[in-house]
Amino acid sequence: MGKIHKWLRSRQGQQAVVIITFSIIPLLLLFVFTYFPFAEMFKFSFYDMKYVGERKFVGLKNYITVFQRDDCFRALWLSLYYMGGAVIQLALALYLATVFCFGIKGGDFFKGCMFFPYLINGIAIGFIFKFFYTRGFVLDTVLGWLGFDLENLPYWLKDTSINNVSLVATSVWKYFGQNMVLFIGAMMSVDSSLYEAAQLDGANKWQQFRYIMLPSIKTIVMLNLIMSITGSLSAFEPPYVIMSGGGNGTATYFVKMHEIAHTNQKVGLASAMAIVLLLIIFVVTILQKLFFAYVFKDAEDEDKNAGKKREKQLAKAMKKQKAREGRA
Repeated sequence: MGKIHKWLRSRQGQQAVVIITFSIIPLLLLFVFTYFPFAEMFKFSFYDMKYVGERKFVGLKNYITVFQRDDCFRALWLSLYYMGGAVIQLALALYLATVFCFGIKGGDFFKGCMFFPYLINGIAIGFIFKFFYTRGFVLDTVLGWLGFDLENLPYWLKDTSINNVSLVATSVWKYFGQNMVLFIGAMMSVDSSLYEAAQLDGANKWQQFRYIMLPSIKTIVMLNLIMSITGSLSAFEPPYVIMSGGGNGTATYFVKMHEIAHTNQKVGLASAMAIVLLLIIFVVTILQKLFFAYVFKDAEDEDKNAGKKREKQLAKAMKKQKAREGRA
């Protein structure tokens, strides 16, 4: 005990205690609020149960039911709308980030304006766009000023051929500013001497973007795409708030899962839906990583070859230096 007490009073012992303490607290919170609830949800997926009452073990029946329900597949199909919006969102964010990176007047002001929607609460955005799309309100009024006939305009939230597109537009408006800022941060970390050398060689802006900027920020591009696609699979706020619970054919997978769990009180089935969604997100993430590994394969090979050349040049320079020192 005396040795332990002496070690605890030493500088090394105090450092170990601080490290262990600061590690245990976040790990404990992570276990209590993440891993333990997930384990419980996984267990619930094998039961026919409500929030209160008896539980009946049904094995894989809930998972089979998920793949047999047409409404679950329709909800997953709607995720394609949000995935398409995510691609548009990333393309727009990448384009604007490139423009701002090369420099424009008032760039900081415009960047702040475009990032601001991300700071607004999703529920508030839902109510904003609910009135924005209402017949005869903001969007119809603006289009009327531009010469469009109100009678020929669609009902943005009632028309099933366009209401999901309208909801996706709200997500694009909210999140493209966040992606743009992440892209700008990555672009600003690229060595400016590379652009100067490219300009001296006669490279235009597009060539600088294609051969210098894009390969340098490929990691953040992949991260943004993964976050956007996985977010598309779990879209909830736009259909739930704007369409009052996903009505008129706008219920996404998350909205349908919420309805099954809280309205129909089928907790086991909703838990199975959550596990299935997790597996889908996992598969999509792996496919995205494989896709980017294939797309940037040439760039990685060029980086490796350039690195080997630099190492050879450095080795030759070291040999010459040693030879000169030996002669001296």
